[in-house]
Amino acid sequence: MSERVMTKGLLDAFVGQLHADGLAAGTIEKYVRDVRAFAVWMDGQPVTHERAAAWRDALVQQGYAPVTVNSMLAALNAFFRFSGWSDCRVRFLKIQRRMFRDRSRELTEAEYKRLVAAARKNGQERLELLLQAIGATGIRVSEVRYLTVEAAHSGKAVIALKGKIRTILLPSKLCCLLLNYVKKQRIASGEIFLTRSGRSLSRKQIWTEMKRLCAKAGVEASKVFPHNLRHLFATAFYRASRDIVKLADVLGHSSVETTRIYLISSGAEHLRQLNRLPLII
Repeated sequence: MSERVMTKGLLDAFVGQLHADGLAAGTIEKYVRDVRAFAVWMDGQPVTHERAAAWRDALVQQGYAPVTVNSMLAALNAFFRFSGWSDCRVRFLKIQRRMFRDRSRELTEAEYKRLVAAARKNGQERLELLLQAIGATGIRVSEVRYLTVEAAHSGKAVIALKGKIRTILLPSKLCCLLLNYVKKQRIASGEIFLTRSGRSLSRKQIWTEMKRLCAKAGVEASKVFPHNLRHLFATAFYRASRDIVKLADVLGHSSVETTRIYLISSGAEHLRQLNRLPLII
């Protein structure tokens, strides 16, 4: 068997396949970053299962969180499958199912409202509306471009991403806000959330604007990022409907198990539930 060496050409071909598979730009970026990290660690040595497993162990020793290690292994194993090196794939770390979320990352409804209010007070109308659009629909940051003038008029957005097509309904109040905004911005059709030059807002730009708002809103920066608004929506939707299957459809999840992760309560909520049990005499 010839030696398996990671080359730039092979990595470029892998990236091309990821694009062909319809993966989101952020996912592709992460996969490439993780595979390159492994390549740097290998330093030109031939790839073997033993060396890949040693990299996993090295990540653990360096203090990477188990969830992070497994996400990096997912990227590496995808590269191995693409390269025809399936026998090099590494097993994930076994992690006990999480019972509650880290409180430092739990964005509350009150904090969300403070963010919206701070954006409004600061005259950041686009950011104010964007926060509410993500919070009220649970869309991914990569799906913001599907919020169009046409979607606001019809009350629904058709999202085609990751090889799947789904339709999400837009609350009537949100539609009114969106239509008022596009009227003022003189946006006749197409995407609503654009830069001054008329381009789509990038993931990085959205993330940066949200982070800058934290101090003014009095919310910890660790809690403020686009995906946390998606978690907040999932929690609110489930409390209202108690229908996890429907929620999975709305979020675009293929597995209810993925949706379950979104509904993990905070440590404080978990403790309140324990304190209500009549088992301490």
